[in-house]
Amino acid sequence: MHDPTYQITTHTPTTATRPAYLPAPERPVMLPGEIPPGVQVVTLPGGIRTLAYAPTPPPAAPPVPVAQPIPAWAKTTALLVPTVGGGTAAAGIGISYAAPGLIAMSHALWAAVALIAAAAIGVPALLRLGRNTTGTGGGSTHITQNITATGLFGKAHGTINR
Repeated sequence: MHDPTYQITTHTPTTATRPAYLPAPERPVMLPGEIPPGVQVVTLPGGIRTLAYAPTPPPAAPPVPVAQPIPAWAKTTALLVPTVGGGTAAAGIGISYAAPGLIAMSHALWAAVALIAAAAIGVPALLRLGRNTTGTGGGSTHITQNITATGLFGKAHGTINR
């Protein structure tokens, strides 16, 4: 077997080897607006201009935030929070100390309501009982009334009999 040996050479373009119908590349074939981001036109050492990927510059540092003054409403709210919280805590402690007294007062109020209801029912019943036992005949009292008048505008006279 016979292996042919090939010699590798590099071709250097010259104006003589370039066809006459191709213009000399003096500017990029693509318009600047057509070049994608991250690609630039570079000139090689032989004078040929071509497109190549260029290293992207590091991103700009974010702007340093500027300290802004605290609004007046936030200061007022911050000052009121401990006051309102302390007042709520004091009210809770006061209610916890007053709870037994409040419970006793509610029981006393219910007892007073029950007493008033019993009095409203019991007093008339006792009065009826007392009237029946203190009467003369043991029964109810009958009143008879006789009224007489003479004429259209006459004076009326009457008698009451028990």
